Amino acid sequence: MSRINGIIRGGSLIARIVFFFSKRKVGKVTSPIRTMALNTPILWGYGQMELAQEKAKKVSHKIKMLADLRIATLVGCSFWIDIGSAGCRKLGITDNKLQELSDYKSSSLFSIKEKIVLRYADAMSATPVVISDEMFNGISEYFNESQIVELTSAIAWENYRARFDHALKIESQGFSEEAFCPLPVKWLIN
Repeated sequence: MSRINGIIRGGSLIARIVFFFSKRKVGKVTSPIRTMALNTPILWGYGQMELAQEKAKKVSHKIKMLADLRIATLVGCSFWIDIGSAGCRKLGITDNKLQELSDYKSSSLFSIKEKIVLRYADAMSATPVVISDEMFNGISEYFNESQIVELTSAIAWENYRARFDHALKIESQGFSEEAFCPLPVKWLIN
């Protein structure tokens, strides 16, 4: 059960606008949005960053979604594992690939480029963040500087979302109901 229930309906004008767009985009107002609606400046900033991430299209949305889902499993965030799994399936990522996400390093289902991105997501999700020159050079082989900025921002943003939701115990909302979702990585879960 979530630690904070959030606003069910109503709230500030900004909250009502964001609720409208959330329903339009994913079919319902998500629990993180309801929770952030308790603090209008936070909701506003969150919305602005979501719009910026959505407009950034120099890196494949599919590869960013894989990184997002990997981060959710590292943090142990059930909400983002749920919605991220559904999002990956909408982009054509198979359940077999989702099942191998926890073992992507040795899986033949992931391209070298995907593996480099997932290793980068792993490193950016660790504390402290340590990105070796070797890792950065690997990223640089597949992405130009503008794309690296977008990819790094997307990974950092997913860390924010997953950690916010996990800390407040915001639960999944059935986006992947009766479908496969990767399990959280056990070594990070307390």
